[in-house]
Amino acid sequence: MPLVNLSAVPHPFTPLPVNTGRSSERQSLKYPEDNSRSSRELTRCGCTLQYTPAPGLLHGTAATFVVTDGNGTACIMANFSAAFVTSYDTRNGPTNVTFDLPPDAAVLNSSSSCGKENASAPSLVIAFGRGHRLILNFTRNATRYSVQLMGFIYNLSDTQIFPNASSKEIKTVESATDIRADINKKYRCVSNNQIHMRNVTVTLHDATIQAYLASSSFSKEETRCEQDGPFPTTAPPPPPRPSPSPTPESPSVHKYNVSGANGTCLLASMGLQLNVTYSKRDNTTVSGLFSIDPSNTSATGSCGAQLVTLDLRSSHIHSLLFQFGMDPNTSQFFLQGIQLNMTVPDARDPTFQADNSSLRALQATIGNSYKCNAEERVEVTEAFSVNIFKVWVQAFQVQGDKFGSVEECQLDENSMLIPIAVGGALAGLVLIVLIAYLIGRKRSHAGYQTI
Repeated sequence: MPLVNLSAVPHPFTPLPVNTGRSSERQSLKYPEDNSRSSRELTRCGCTLQYTPAPGLLHGTAATFVVTDGNGTACIMANFSAAFVTSYDTRNGPTNVTFDLPPDAAVLNSSSSCGKENASAPSLVIAFGRGHRLILNFTRNATRYSVQLMGFIYNLSDTQIFPNASSKEIKTVESATDIRADINKKYRCVSNNQIHMRNVTVTLHDATIQAYLASSSFSKEETRCEQDGPFPTTAPPPPPRPSPSPTPESPSVHKYNVSGANGTCLLASMGLQLNVTYSKRDNTTVSGLFSIDPSNTSATGSCGAQLVTLDLRSSHIHSLLFQFGMDPNTSQFFLQGIQLNMTVPDARDPTFQADNSSLRALQATIGNSYKCNAEERVEVTEAFSVNIFKVWVQAFQVQGDKFGSVEECQLDENSMLIPIAVGGALAGLVLIVLIAYLIGRKRSHAGYQTI
């Protein structure tokens, strides 16, 4: 069945028809600034869409959204609270913002639909703020239904949510989900369920969702999400013996290039591994290793007279920013700052952030390159460090996209001293044995007389 085309969702400032319940006149939908009414009904071609706030609704608490057909029969019901983590660019560089689905969120009549068999699929579109949309597209087979696609449309000109945004564009992101349930059963998930959509992460909490309803209410039977864990009907088996944690493999080495108006300002070849200490949902503290996969990572950066940056992003890393500075007194460049904003799925607080702009690592003379084959560990904060493998980096004066003269790291120099010292000790030992042998032989000849 065709899904809702996210690009076809109305522009954030397009007037939408609304029935306030006070008269039959058509009015334009304005993003509500107060939530004094207990319900809103939006009509579209005989399809009535209702939004009913949960009792005692506060910011960040659960709300119920209902889509009904022209006969008043509900086809979609959803009750959940939602939190958003969005990374965006500002005039001062990338940043991130966290916000909740507000109490004035409402169902859009122009885009939500009960669907038509073999023509269109049911969809729930929730609007809030200055043109933001949370979209759930449903599909089904003979036995199960699912949220096949979740989308989020957000307006960067909303300065209340995105202050100092460098762009005023309307962005669209989308992703498949693991929200699925048996037909005639509701989907139930008390735990946090995160849906990652490029630079946006949506977290649903205490969610109850059902499409293709048989009546105008949630079914009594339910399908529980994987995040809530198993629900055994018999005595649980004994817990498995703990197995030792496997040693993570070294990350892939990749060459990064940052260029500006005057050519290349940064060359960096390295493998990266993030060492993050965090609290899990059961309040236990663990350390996790996250290797950077170059094939799933985008790289950008900037060139400045005193600062060069490399920004890496992936599905769960909203921004890993390396900042290289220079010391004009010593004519040296060095890694002076690292910023991290990432999602840790099993953490009590999934959003992990760390920042340190007073580092002094990977240092070499401007015009030369810094190289280290040994693994280097850069401590950023007490809870975060970066393991760097086989690094070769040069910042600022890069000629012809090629590394300059190499300055070896101390770790490599020390590793070279070890075989030299061992070889010297062995040579000395051989010399001592040889001298002892010659002295002994001379003494043995002195004990005999010539006949």
